[in-house]
Amino acid sequence: MKKIKTQVAIIGAGPSGLLLGQLLAKQGIDNIIIERVSGEYVLGRIRAGILEQGFADLVREAGVAGRMDSEGQVHEGVAIAVDRKKYRIDLKNLTGGDVVICYGQTEITKDLMDARAASGQTTYYESDDTALHDVTTDSPYVTFKNGGEEYHLDCDFVAGCDGFHGVSRKTIPEDKRTEFERVYPFGWLGLLSDTPPIDHELIYCKSERGFALCSMRSNTRSRYYLQVPLSDKVENWSDDAFWEELKKRVPDEDVPNLVTGPSIEKSIAPLRSFVCEPMQYGNMFLVGDAAHIVPPTGAKGLNLAASDVATLYRIMCRVYQENDRDCISQYSGIALRRVWHGERFSWWMTNMLHDFVDAALDNDLDSKTFDRFMSSERNFFLENEEGRRVIAMQYVGLPYEQLK
Repeated sequence: MKKIKTQVAIIGAGPSGLLLGQLLAKQGIDNIIIERVSGEYVLGRIRAGILEQGFADLVREAGVAGRMDSEGQVHEGVAIAVDRKKYRIDLKNLTGGDVVICYGQTEITKDLMDARAASGQTTYYESDDTALHDVTTDSPYVTFKNGGEEYHLDCDFVAGCDGFHGVSRKTIPEDKRTEFERVYPFGWLGLLSDTPPIDHELIYCKSERGFALCSMRSNTRSRYYLQVPLSDKVENWSDDAFWEELKKRVPDEDVPNLVTGPSIEKSIAPLRSFVCEPMQYGNMFLVGDAAHIVPPTGAKGLNLAASDVATLYRIMCRVYQENDRDCISQYSGIALRRVWHGERFSWWMTNMLHDFVDAALDNDLDSKTFDRFMSSERNFFLENEEGRRVIAMQYVGLPYEQLK
């Protein structure tokens, strides 16, 4: 077995693991990343790309913002359409200047990968049998296999950035963690196409036929979604059928702007809300999807992962630069306060804009009563400036909580 050593072992080379690694390296904190799949596979994942101001600032602090700042699209607003009537949420004016940036998660990941490779930092892709050991002691270590060789990685801390199905969360004994989960009775059918977007800002649509989202990756690449039953299959949807259904759910004024074309990718994603408490076990910290998942309504998933990274990064800096180990215990509390806020906003947006066949998922109400409640709430928030301000403040993201 080959023995190696680092200060922070990072499990997972997705955007959160790569961003944490880059930030730590900029501060002279040594780290090694262990990833189960290949780099090509990681880049092949089709994910969202709406970045809050806090995330964008972290990317700049990591020194990897060149393409994001030159190619990313600044969105000063977002539209919510209800029964084809469109309301614009003026993010910039309602929040006093905050905006979001549309820049694909794949592009962020590529930028971080390139920066890590250029700086000579170590990443073990296609690693098997990864296991975490002694994480509640001052001498944790990680074992894994790579290239036919067994490794023993000594470290000071472990950052579990390995997603919902990773090994990090499972390292916490079942009697030491509490998991909260809600599975929604529908999914999102997504289509990616090399077509110009229907609008320069996102449009969230609530119609009698179900939810739809019009988004983009660039000026020439679009991403669209339709609410579908969980029982539906991608094979049931031809490109033509997708485009025809989308036209029936978007505002009439936008239909002439919809440019259709062959799909690059189609898939159905189930929706769930999930939180694991605590997000820390000894010297092991859960980051991003390893600890929490939100419905994509509201674009909080990647951004909550970024706020976890920000908190853990500040803690590691204080540990290594100020020899302050007392701050370590703050991680889970700070992270979870923002996580639960993001969970609540995503749940709220999902309830407001989707059709629920079984309203009992959220209330002991029949479907018609539930929809009337949601309709009343939608009207209040969309038709009043203060209501739109509440949506705007949460959409652009609240400020990161500082360490004590």
